[in-house]
Amino acid sequence: MMKRNPVLLIIAVFVGMLMFVACAGQKGPAELAIKAAEEAINAAKVEAEKYVPDQMAELDNALAAVKDKFAKGEYGAVIPEAQSLVTKAKGVLDAALAKKGELMKNWTDLSQGVPGMLEAIQGKVDSLAKSVKLPAGLTAEKFEEVKTTFMSAKDDWAKALESFKAGNYAEAVSVAGTVKEKAVQTMQTLGITTADAGSKT
Repeated sequence: MMKRNPVLLIIAVFVGMLMFVACAGQKGPAELAIKAAEEAINAAKVEAEKYVPDQMAELDNALAAVKDKFAKGEYGAVIPEAQSLVTKAKGVLDAALAKKGELMKNWTDLSQGVPGMLEAIQGKVDSLAKSVKLPAGLTAEKFEEVKTTFMSAKDDWAKALESFKAGNYAEAVSVAGTVKEKAVQTMQTLGITTADAGSKT
């Protein structure tokens, strides 16, 4: 059986020590890189969870993967990946703020139009309720359906307002959009024009 060459053994040990020192030297920078990534992700979290939750989940998963590599001592891989998460976090925050801006614009349009539509419908319903005869094409049964739909729309509008006040802009816009659809259909049934409602459809 051949004896191991002591020189080669010493070289192997020396190389191993160098690799250990190199890895140990990267631990500090890797820790700092993870900390920077965490701070960037936390800064984006509040807005991102509201408006781009899928992207926020991806960030959290990526951070968890980087921390796992750190725990395994893969510091060389941790540093660039953690640094890239800082950039990604900024991109996610930008996407969230853009989505929020879009929702706010949609809400502004809806909040300027829907109340006028509901008011016009209310006036028409009140007028027809006092009328002896309904307009041609509008049966008593159909009129009852219209009133039911209108009451539902008013209730939904109240919910939309509450959601907006609570900061749930996505929900507010979604509900308000449904209200607008109901209002448009009701206006068509009652023969109310856009000009009557004083709103944009």
